[in-house]
Amino acid sequence: MRNIFYLVTITILLSSCGGGSDASTESLIAGKDVNAIRAKRNEIVTQQKTLEKEIQQLDSAIATLDDKAKFPLVTTFLAKTEKFDHYLELQGDVMTKQNVLIYPEMPGTLYRVYVKKGQKVAKGQLLAAIDDGGLSSQLAQMKTQSELAKTTFERQKRLWEQNIGSEIQYLQAKTTYEAQESAVKQMQSQVAKSTIRAPFSGIIDDVIKDQGTVVNPGPGSEVFRIVNLSNMYIEVEVPESHLPNVVPGKDVNVYFPVLGDSVATKIRQTGNFINPSNRSFTAEIPVPNNDGKVKPNLSAKVMINDYTNEEAILIPQSIVSENAKGEQYVYVVDSTDAETEATAKKAIITTGKTQGDYVEVLSGISNGDGIIDEGARSVKEGQKVKIKNS
Repeated sequence: MRNIFYLVTITILLSSCGGGSDASTESLIAGKDVNAIRAKRNEIVTQQKTLEKEIQQLDSAIATLDDKAKFPLVTTFLAKTEKFDHYLELQGDVMTKQNVLIYPEMPGTLYRVYVKKGQKVAKGQLLAAIDDGGLSSQLAQMKTQSELAKTTFERQKRLWEQNIGSEIQYLQAKTTYEAQESAVKQMQSQVAKSTIRAPFSGIIDDVIKDQGTVVNPGPGSEVFRIVNLSNMYIEVEVPESHLPNVVPGKDVNVYFPVLGDSVATKIRQTGNFINPSNRSFTAEIPVPNNDGKVKPNLSAKVMINDYTNEEAILIPQSIVSENAKGEQYVYVVDSTDAETEATAKKAIITTGKTQGDYVEVLSGISNGDGIIDEGARSVKEGQKVKIKNS
């Protein structure tokens, strides 16, 4: 059969081009007639196209009639349903709402610092004391005066209840006592400002001012930085197109590249405002920090589970092709047994979400179908193929 093919091909070439083709071409070029040269070229191009078409027909006939023809080798796999979790990947930084600088509330000398850097403290614990400039002594005097005013009021009250004395004396004693009590409370509030206490439980991250330093309220007079590493979270910007799927309670996997570690958590809260500048909303994700390795401002890769299909069919993206109509397709076979011959058939598919190297198939393929994997790019519709071990 191959000999017949070569004889036919040579016959066509001889009959089409003729023996004097080279001489004719050379004479045309020597004549320098551009129109004649162009006409000859078009003639040869037409003959070439005709020959290529006839050669393809002969190849097809040989493939059909030759029992010894070699079929393309391909590998296959069976389509099967499985759970598919799609993750939206975003970048974020670890934050904490309990990371604050502590300032003094009154001016004075920082005469005592009770804690060290890195020390754990409880809420309300005394951290430092400021010289109150004699306010404590004034408070002691005012307390003494308040006790006297209280005794006077109580005696005047008993007399008034026995109808002894005037009402004005009773009211004056009561007013004096209440005024003294109010003055004591105000002075106690002023004296309390001479001490610095922890606003929440955490760790003293930095002792900024040394003992003996003169401090004042306001910027530049920070005394401590206190951080609570047990209440960490990540806030990410989520594109508005994911608004229906990214909701509180969704599973999240947070990976820390620096630590080489990841934690599983859930979305705690989503924002109620779309940022008009980037068309996104915020999602707040709590981060467990049991071992204390996670630090504020640590970079993290956040993967939010925004879609799940319990019975999805996944195939490699590398085997999916597209035709001139924009339709996606793969090749399936009628048998997946190794070392057997099968026929390749084109299957038009509809794809869904992708994850890594795989894509979800929504239609066009059923559970159990044999799909060509290796060699998928080289086969044609209806072509015979031989399946090899994968």
